[in-house]
Amino acid sequence: MKDEHIQTLHPTPGKTNKRILLKKYEVIKKELLAILKKKELTHTELMEALYAKVKDTFEGGVQWYGETVKLDLEARGIIARTQTRPERYFLKKP
Repeated sequence: MKDEHIQTLHPTPGKTNKRILLKKYEVIKKELLAILKKKELTHTELMEALYAKVKDTFEGGVQWYGETVKLDLEARGIIARTQTRPERYFLKKP
């Protein structure tokens, strides 16, 4: 049986994001949302927290998948960035 993929979105109009395995997307998405549920984080803090949570169980480049899924979640309006420097990521209210 063929593994299911998802075409991820990019928040910048006109840019195309990657097509990745759906099961890897779901793992990273779940962890990113759980991390951001607690507090706003900078990009570095977010990626470090993600790596710490999945490094022992996730097969593949955690940072690469993390960035791909983060961009997709931004494009879908699930997470957003602050307008401050450094930018911080947060969960948007439903």
